[in-house]
Amino acid sequence: MTFDLGPALLFCPADRPERFSKALTRADAVILDLEDAVAPADKASARASLIDAAVEPERVIVRVNAPDTSDFTSDLAALADTEFRTVMVAKAEDPTALDAFDERFSLIALCETARGVAAADRLAAHDRVVALMWGAEDLVASLGGTSSRQRDGRYRDVARYARSRVLVEAGARGKAAIDAVHIDLDDAEGLAAEAADAVASGFHATACIHPGQVPIIREAYLPDAETLSWAETVLAAADGERGVFRFRGQMVDEPVLRHARSVIARAGR
Repeated sequence: MTFDLGPALLFCPADRPERFSKALTRADAVILDLEDAVAPADKASARASLIDAAVEPERVIVRVNAPDTSDFTSDLAALADTEFRTVMVAKAEDPTALDAFDERFSLIALCETARGVAAADRLAAHDRVVALMWGAEDLVASLGGTSSRQRDGRYRDVARYARSRVLVEAGARGKAAIDAVHIDLDDAEGLAAEAADAVASGFHATACIHPGQVPIIREAYLPDAETLSWAETVLAAADGERGVFRFRGQMVDEPVLRHARSVIARAGR
């Protein structure tokens, strides 16, 4: 099992069925949220909307409530009445809790608490996990903090550590990593910079909470013409070379060629 849904993943409250189809037209995949986006009183209606949803299941991720909540069991029962098979597990902390899902499901473990980040290696090792995602605000709340970012908009060190750990642990086990949402909807510049850093660092996708953020994320993940030209040229130059070689003043070895292949893959070529 692999994760290949595209770079821009848009959250949509599961109790707003009138938004489902439109969300799918705007993003690469939609995360129908049964957890934080839905008030406790509306959880049952959200599950009913999930069961009745007339959308293509291949491009839908369902975020379920944390395994240690009573809502989790109800979420599983609702999923059994749908064709949705990609599930994001909120506040994942214990890999054994993921055994509640059988082999039909592909899981995204959301590491958004201190325990979840600490267990990222074991969560990534689970057979049904195809990706890890991290979350900033819940993480800081679990530590008793008040904000994941400094006044200038940059992540605090603890959030940067969690982001890096989730990325590395996912990559170490051949799983995808998904970057956290940018909650400042008016900060297009900050989102663009964050998404560009995500793709340069090795994230496979970035989650978002508003359709207006989708094109910014897509643009960041799509290599620009100069980068694409460099990748094509350096790979062509590698033909016939043995091991390391010099190209335009740069030493080129296998890691550099892997970077170039990654650029080509993101361009869809």
